Amino acid sequence: MAARPPQNETSDPDAIEFGIAALSDDVDAADIDYPADAQTIAQALDHVAVPIDAAGNTVTIDEALDETQKTQFESRRDLLESLHPVFEQFRAKASKSLFGRLRALVPF
Repeated sequence: MAARPPQNETSDPDAIEFGIAALSDDVDAADIDYPADAQTIAQALDHVAVPIDAAGNTVTIDEALDETQKTQFESRRDLLESLHPVFEQFRAKASKSLFGRLRALVPF
């Protein structure tokens, strides 16, 4: 998923990536041999914090992998497909919190 950033600065990227879109390049760059367990994946990704929304909220890959309820992933595709609903759940929780709503009102 991606959202367009504020248009007041032209040097920023055209879109802010979050969820599996933000994680995809990290997964491609990591040295992961599939099938792989969740701990191996978290270590290969250096326990990265993944943006889950355009407001800048993040979740660590460790937390996301725990929420999948899976211990092993057969392929890159299996990993990303398993993580997608997890990132959506975290995004929904963040947007419903009072802090999340207030943060969404701030333009920067």
